[in-house]
Amino acid sequence: MKHKLPTEKTKLHPRNPHRFRYDFEKLIASYPDLETFVFINEHKMETLDFSNPEAVKALNKAILISEYDIRNWDIPKTYLCPPIPGRADYIHYIADVLAASNNGTIPEGENIVGLDIGIGANCIYPIIGNHAYNWCFVGTDIDENAIQNCKKIISQNPKLIDAISLQLQTESRFIFKNIILPEDKFAFTICNPPFHASQEEATKAAARKVTNLTATKSTEPVLNFGGKNAELWCNGGEIGFITQMIYESVKYPLQCFWFTTLVSKKDNLHSIYKILNKVGAVTIKTIDMAQGQKISRIVAWTFLSEKQQNEWNFSE
Repeated sequence: MKHKLPTEKTKLHPRNPHRFRYDFEKLIASYPDLETFVFINEHKMETLDFSNPEAVKALNKAILISEYDIRNWDIPKTYLCPPIPGRADYIHYIADVLAASNNGTIPEGENIVGLDIGIGANCIYPIIGNHAYNWCFVGTDIDENAIQNCKKIISQNPKLIDAISLQLQTESRFIFKNIILPEDKFAFTICNPPFHASQEEATKAAARKVTNLTATKSTEPVLNFGGKNAELWCNGGEIGFITQMIYESVKYPLQCFWFTTLVSKKDNLHSIYKILNKVGAVTIKTIDMAQGQKISRIVAWTFLSEKQQNEWNFSE
């Protein structure tokens, strides 16, 4: 008996427009170059080789044109090419967190400003957040080339010009210092921290990923989604980065409602909760996410008291 493949990815957020199988006819119509990478698999379904970074980039270009009206988007070779469905999930779950603090209504519009820590060269979170909810963003990165590429994306897509501003973090050991200024007010921060603690660890993980995607053993560190050093690893790895983020967040208790970060390694949660309790986070939330076989979660925290949370004005 032939098993019918599910057409809906029910693990994705209900508002995620990428819950259904890719409509390759529509995507190719938007971006004809994608056709080169599409083939029929053993299930008689159209797909593409997700271990090929050029195929992944072409898919992203097609999605951004057809779903987000982003006509001009590209990233330099070796930079992280993010899987858009998972990035969209993070944005929609943040909307839910904000809604829970706003009488159940998702706050929309340009008054809602998010801070994207480590925007990379791709600008994906601000693109999705602006399209879905008309939010504005400040994007930061320690990589000047990444910032320059984001500037190029923004300048070539006029609707983004007033919605996204960029800031280079000149002191790589800091996250919020030099970025959150006294006059700033953010509804949320968003971050996809470097997973690995070293280049070697990142390379081994990349080889494992290619092996899983192609079903053949690989020792070559081909990065299907790309990724520069700062995007993939940092001293201390994910837990080191998030620990630094938490300790810095204490200094801006009234300037940001929700600090949030992705946490890929479940084993890190215990330490993260311990540190958050130590620094006096008032409310801590954990939101589970899944994309295919990959399980991740968002941890969100705030230093606002219940009274301050109720008094936060999302409309100004």
